[in-house]
Amino acid sequence: MRTELISEPAGPDRPNEDFTALALPASGQGGALAVLDGVTPPAVAPGCAHSVPWYCARLGGALTELSVSRRDLTLPGVLSAAISRTAEAHAATCDLSHPRTPQATVAAARWDEAVVEYLVLCDAVLLLEAPDGTVTPVLDDRLARLPRAALRSAAVVDGTLRNKEGGFFTAAADPAVARRAVSGTVPRGSVRAVAALSDGAARWTETFGEGDWAELFAVLRRRGAAALVERVRALERGDAEARVRLGGAKTHDDATVVFVEL
Repeated sequence: MRTELISEPAGPDRPNEDFTALALPASGQGGALAVLDGVTPPAVAPGCAHSVPWYCARLGGALTELSVSRRDLTLPGVLSAAISRTAEAHAATCDLSHPRTPQATVAAARWDEAVVEYLVLCDAVLLLEAPDGTVTPVLDDRLARLPRAALRSAAVVDGTLRNKEGGFFTAAADPAVARRAVSGTVPRGSVRAVAALSDGAARWTETFGEGDWAELFAVLRRRGAAALVERVRALERGDAEARVRLGGAKTHDDATVVFVEL
């Protein structure tokens, strides 16, 4: 089994708000991976005493542990239990009803000798490669389908779109959101490799259009996860055309990739 993992912060002046984990149980039967991308909070404190990295570490840690220890739960069930456990850790001190309570996007996969399970919530990306080289992206495109004009207003996003019907969903404090994730299973024999990416790494395809998902997967397989992130950084440092493609987005974002050849 070949595995690669990289998580690079946007810059040295701020913490990495991504979380990643890869679990290979001692039994040798299967494994699990997770990538969480913390949602950067507004400048005004959102009623929680804890940082986004704290939240992602708590949620990601619970998600990873439960993925391995609770094989009786589906991945949505695992995510629901992990959200509940994390919410309980700070419900007594923080306002978890605030729309900007710490939250994250999620991409997760779990496999055994029979099946590969997958789950994606919001704009993280999961890629499944078949034995013939075909790459299938698992995407939650609800955020991408919203009008760009509506997303320019934080008040509109928080009041009418964030974790609202007709908007988009992230893992925050409500375990019921796990039912909103894009999830399912495929036969183990139909998957040769899996990759999970935060949107900062997925920019290679989604923002800069350097290639489709199959071409991105080829970079991972041939050059490695670190090479993909460095290519994204080079594009972000590019000319005026790069700035146009980024639009109002920050120049650099946390970039995380997990690649597993099963």
